[in-house]
Amino acid sequence: MVLLDPNSMYRLLIPFTLLLLIDFYFFQSIRTIGQDLTTKWRISLYVVYWTTSLLSFLVLFAAGSQESLSKPIRYYLFSSVLVLLIPKLVGILVLFGEDVFRVGSGFWGIATDSNEPFLQGRRAFVSKAGLFVAAIPFTTMIFGMAVTAFNIKVRKKTVIYDDLPTEFNGLRIAQISDLHSGSLKSSDLIRSAVDKILELKPDLIFFTGDLVNNEAVEAEPFIEEFKRLHATHGVYSILGNHDYGDYGPWSSQEAKAANLQRLKEIHQESGWNLLLNDNITIQKSNSKLAIVGVENWGASRHFPKYGDLDKAVVGIEDIPFKILLSHDPSHWDAKVKDHSQKFQLTLSGHTHGAQFGIEIPGFKWSPVKYLYKQWAGLYESDGQNIYVNRGLGFIGYMGRVGISPEITLLELKSSQII
Repeated sequence: MVLLDPNSMYRLLIPFTLLLLIDFYFFQSIRTIGQDLTTKWRISLYVVYWTTSLLSFLVLFAAGSQESLSKPIRYYLFSSVLVLLIPKLVGILVLFGEDVFRVGSGFWGIATDSNEPFLQGRRAFVSKAGLFVAAIPFTTMIFGMAVTAFNIKVRKKTVIYDDLPTEFNGLRIAQISDLHSGSLKSSDLIRSAVDKILELKPDLIFFTGDLVNNEAVEAEPFIEEFKRLHATHGVYSILGNHDYGDYGPWSSQEAKAANLQRLKEIHQESGWNLLLNDNITIQKSNSKLAIVGVENWGASRHFPKYGDLDKAVVGIEDIPFKILLSHDPSHWDAKVKDHSQKFQLTLSGHTHGAQFGIEIPGFKWSPVKYLYKQWAGLYESDGQNIYVNRGLGFIGYMGRVGISPEITLLELKSSQII
């Protein structure tokens, strides 16, 4: 039996109270619709509604307090609460709109000495509209957890450069990012991704950060799958903001440092070349290409700035074509584009496409676009490109709505040959 201290009880009381208020408000639409039902069916409807709500409270309690549960299970429990909560919030917007109208009409009635009651009854069609609107995020979020989150898409792009050495014409680059292995219950997603990448026969494979949610141990069950990745010119990786262990309590700074060291060892054991403000050069015939990897650097004050571009390019100043791996795409506008060294191609991740959005041919949208100018896909500025991978894993909400997990395949072409 888990006993909570008073502070923990207080922290839980606040979300439970908010959930209860949301449930009670949304219940008004259920009650309005229930008026047309027989007593038996109306009571059954009310019992189902409040039983489900009570279970969501218990699930939230379990996700927040039961340390014996594995982290993926706790994450999925929390996501199940979101699946119930977010549709209610969406439905409430419809009800609130009518309530504003009802209150306004009430005050108008007072001003005009109307005999109508101050607050007229809720209209059934509005309650039905609220339920219909709420059903949309409910079904899409369920689908997003069961299907979309595991429906890996290979996105292919060809990028043409004037200064790409002809020896590297046709270079095939596979990129994955944001694995968040601590959210995964099994190796299925990783195994499927590795299989797809190997089928592409890439010359280079890049992983652009966030291997874990917070702890290195989260990645250990998947090392054997990571080892299967191989490419003609090797596999290269960098760290993301989650990889440093900055989002969880540690018993000491030494424990946090040991966690980061273990994560670096996992990259090595997997056969990946981890670049920490460093670079490596690959050569074909007499031509060279530089791969540069920086530690995490985010323009937002909420993200630490470990990356050091000046340090990362030491020794490769004379190599004309450079590929940069930088986890956070905000780095590109803030530091990369105007750096003294030109990076023809930058590869990033981090945004996940918010794990929520709309993507159809010719149109894409996600709320994350209001936080990141470059948030998914290929962007160009003054002869430099950045590609932002949508991520392979997930965190927070254990699913994806409209934004599928991604493997990127970029083929570089030289304009001197085309």
